[in-house]
Amino acid sequence: MSVTYKIAGLRAVERSLKALNSHVTARSVARRVLKRAAAPVAEKAALLAPDDPATKGNDLKASIGVSTRLTKRQRRAVRKTGKNAVEVYAGTSDPAGVQQEFGNVNHGAQPFLRPAWLATKTHALAVVTRDLANEVTKTARRVAARSAKRR
Repeated sequence: MSVTYKIAGLRAVERSLKALNSHVTARSVARRVLKRAAAPVAEKAALLAPDDPATKGNDLKASIGVSTRLTKRQRRAVRKTGKNAVEVYAGTSDPAGVQQEFGNVNHGAQPFLRPAWLATKTHALAVVTRDLANEVTKTARRVAARSAKRR
């Protein structure tokens, strides 16, 4: 399941990203900010994930993280957006995570990702709105300084 949020009021930031004249630079700026915003979600999910003492070191909590890449199994389940879209994932790479989150015939659901998102979404979205503008400004200064050195 994929959840999409729209953040209003960032038109100037979007114009500044486009002014960087490089899709690669703009995407890396967005990726840095989204990873920073998703980190608290992953940390909260790791705190809420059920602990299985039978698995020593190879448990659900250890598999929770933030990444721009999915496992092969996860990629099959996700629709791709446009080539310039930036996607960052917070969650588990463990296939058992789906069973824990939603339950199955043998045991009930023990959600940990949804409650983590609900508890941290306001902070995560605030990080995106605040840090995206700052990152774009810093990157624009770096790009301008680099181009000035070349002249």
